[in-house]
Amino acid sequence: MSARGLILAAPTSGSGKTTVTLGLLRALSRQGAHVRGAKSGPDYIDPRFHEAACGQPSLNLDAWAMGKQRIRALAAGHGLLLIEGAMGLFDGAADGDGATADLARILGLPVILVVNAAQMSHSVAALVRGFATHDPEVRVAGVILNRVGSARHEAMLRRALGPLGLPVLGALHRDASLSLPDRHLGLVQAGEHPDLGRFLDHAADRVAEAIDLDTLTQLARPVAQAAARAPHPAPARIAVAHDAAFSFIYPHQIADWQRAGVEVVTFSPLANDPVPEADFIYLPGGYPELHAGPLARADRFMGSLRDAVGTTDIYGECGGYMVLGEAIVDAEGTAHRMAGLLGLATSFAARRLHLGYRRLVTDWAPLAGGHAGHEFHYATTLAAQGTPLFTATDANGRELSPMGLTEGRVAGSFAHIIERA
Repeated sequence: MSARGLILAAPTSGSGKTTVTLGLLRALSRQGAHVRGAKSGPDYIDPRFHEAACGQPSLNLDAWAMGKQRIRALAAGHGLLLIEGAMGLFDGAADGDGATADLARILGLPVILVVNAAQMSHSVAALVRGFATHDPEVRVAGVILNRVGSARHEAMLRRALGPLGLPVLGALHRDASLSLPDRHLGLVQAGEHPDLGRFLDHAADRVAEAIDLDTLTQLARPVAQAAARAPHPAPARIAVAHDAAFSFIYPHQIADWQRAGVEVVTFSPLANDPVPEADFIYLPGGYPELHAGPLARADRFMGSLRDAVGTTDIYGECGGYMVLGEAIVDAEGTAHRMAGLLGLATSFAARRLHLGYRRLVTDWAPLAGGHAGHEFHYATTLAAQGTPLFTATDANGRELSPMGLTEGRVAGSFAHIIERA
């Protein structure tokens, strides 16, 4: 049977979508349901929490970077698919493009609106009515009230919403223990939580007590389907850095390579693994700034990376790009020597946010052509000498300064590639 799905969205960021999604995934999986998660937009962190909650792979569905058929093919499967929205339901890039609402239209799925009710009472009805009627192609099928203050507060909210005719599926009361720690790029990664299982079980207990799971699952609708596209040609063997410093990898990209017959091998620079023999070396993004000292001391990794330059194409993305450079200055102002394969020096001592979707074009042979990507980092560039990798425009089509650097068979940039044109 094909997948059925729901979208968990909210009026604004910070409404508690992630906690509600995790609690639902865990609670439903404990009941024996085949349930899996997905995340709207470019996000490396939340999907790993989804996987920990339900034991099934999670994926990114990006309505700005991906075409409709691509989204439908990625969402295909069986069981129940819960898609966690990003920002507010209708918030996107240029003219709202790429909003969670676009996924509702593309996949034909209903929306469950998660409302942070902490500082409202009767106004909740006006808020929910506005979201439910804003776009006739986006169907709000139910409401979950979050951060409710008391039983009296809950009753007031339910009375206010009654005339709307939308089911109030449940009300989660305020609970400080349902908060997850975060850092500059989002939540602290799932793999860094020693008590993540306990947190997920607690969230599931609260969700199961507060939300009508049977009614919620009955609101799910079939996910619009499409066949997977033909894979792009790719090298025969790709070595991918993967550990706490290099963790920002989109699973759909790995799956694309594997469908093309690529052998994907992983290694850990933090464990000082030498780079495996490969036709292409990929250093993805992550948190090298938090591990700059150990990376600088990883002599086998650094030596094998430098030795590979003569025979292998090497690509670094965001954090991986920084490691290919001359040095990283950490938040305390200490400079750490990196691979020295690109004329780049970066610093976290003075941070500035760089954020947004990017259209990218390059003639560097391994990536030649166009790409849709995303930039999200706080690093400051101290020096960048060499040939730029990408010409770039933002989500509005505005021309940006060239991005990244190339030096022979080595290339990188701060942009994360989401989809290849």
